[in-house]
Amino acid sequence: MNIPFLDAWRKRHGGGHAASAVERDPEGVADMLAECDLLRSRVQEFGVQLDDTPRSLEAIDQLLPRWRDDPEELPWLGNDAGLYLGTVIVRTVPGAHWHLTPGGHPVVRLVSGREIHVVEAGLDWAISGSPELSQVYAEAAEG
Repeated sequence: MNIPFLDAWRKRHGGGHAASAVERDPEGVADMLAECDLLRSRVQEFGVQLDDTPRSLEAIDQLLPRWRDDPEELPWLGNDAGLYLGTVIVRTVPGAHWHLTPGGHPVVRLVSGREIHVVEAGLDWAISGSPELSQVYAEAAEG
């Protein structure tokens, strides 16, 4: 998924390609990708707080998928779920970091060099419930 809002962020931070923005300010980009406002508001309705831990992924996996009733919201929620999954991986798996593909797709790169397409995983989860976000995290934590 392309991240068009990076254009405005890049302009504020000296321009350049999105990938170089990740290199220059990895924490700033990580904070921006961690926002996930739609997901945070939806899960809060169920009493779930997103605290950037693997336990919060397990809690999200247990929610009733009411978002599937709204075809307009579904891809946005799936995108947020993927970005949140990536945020948890980056913040808790040693050496994991955000990487933008040449097409502008955010992926998480592990120390092993393996890339996890977290947005795709989030979309799959939002649409079908599989794979569970906690399962993708567990596989990433193993390397």
